Amino acid sequence: MPGKAKYWIRAGRPETLSISIAPVLAGTGLAWAQTGMLNWTVFLLVFVAAALIQIGTNLHNDSANSQVGGDGSEARLGPVRATEQGWLTAAQVKTGAISCFCLAGAAGIYLVVRGGWPILLAGLTSIVAGWSYSGGPRPIAYTALGELFVLAFFGVVAVVGSYYLQVGGVSYAALLTGMIIGMPAAAVLAIDNYRDLTHDRRAGRRTVAVRFGHRASRIEYTLLMILPFALLPLLNSWVDPKLSTALPFLALPWVFYLVYRFWTALPGAVFNGYMIATAHVQLLLAVLLVISWRLGAT
Repeated sequence: MPGKAKYWIRAGRPETLSISIAPVLAGTGLAWAQTGMLNWTVFLLVFVAAALIQIGTNLHNDSANSQVGGDGSEARLGPVRATEQGWLTAAQVKTGAISCFCLAGAAGIYLVVRGGWPILLAGLTSIVAGWSYSGGPRPIAYTALGELFVLAFFGVVAVVGSYYLQVGGVSYAALLTGMIIGMPAAAVLAIDNYRDLTHDRRAGRRTVAVRFGHRASRIEYTLLMILPFALLPLLNSWVDPKLSTALPFLALPWVFYLVYRFWTALPGAVFNGYMIATAHVQLLLAVLLVISWRLGAT
C-alpha cells in the first residue's frame, strides 16, 4: 500500500483541490469580517468535508469512466487517470470514493448538530451530486449541466454553508459571494470540456462544448472569468461600503491572459496547464477578498 500512495494522490487530482478550498475560505472570511468572530473548529471541519467530497468525486469519476470506456487513453488529452494507467483497479478507486464520501459525512456530524437540517440537506445533496457527476443512469458529466453543477456546489452551496455555520443565517452578500467564487470553478470544467470536445463527442457526451461548439465554449469561459469582477462592486454595497473589494482586481491581468490563451491556443494537452491556472485564479480571488474584508474591518 505505501508504494501506491503516490497513485492515490494522483487519482485525487490535488492540482485542482483549491476548487473546494476557495469557497470555504470566502464564506468563512465574509462571516469573520461581518461579525469579528471565527469558529476555527467549524472552519476546519467544513474545509475537510469539502475537500473529501471533491476527492471522492474525482475518484468516482476515474472509476466510472474506466468502466464505461469514457476516458480511453488513446484519445484523451486530459491528466492521466489511475485506472487507465493500471496503477489502481476500478474497484479500488470506487471503494476509495465511497470512503471519502463516508469520511466527509463523519466530519459533518458536528456541523449538522451545530447547523441543523439546512446543513444536513446541503451535505447530503453535495455527496449525492458528487456521486451522480459520473454515476447513475444519466451522469451529470455527460450533459450540459456540468458547469452549473460546479457553480452550485463549489460556489453557492459551499460559500453559503460555510457562512451559515459561522453566523447562523444567510445573507445576500453570501449568495453573491458564492456566485463570484463559483464562476471560476465552473470555468475549470469549461476548459476540461473544451479540450476534450472531440473525444467527448465520440463517447456520446453532450457537454456545452459538444452541443454548441468551440466558439460558444470560448464565450462561456470568458464570461465565467470576467463576470465575477463585474459583480464585485455590487458585493461591496451589499456587504458594507467600508469593506473594500478592490484587492481582487489585482488578479485581472492573469485572468485576461488566460482568456487570451483560451481564444488563441489550439485545443490540446496545453489546456491542462490553463485548467490548473484557472483553479488557482479562483483561490487567489477568495484570498484577496478575505484580505480586503479584514483590512476594512480593522
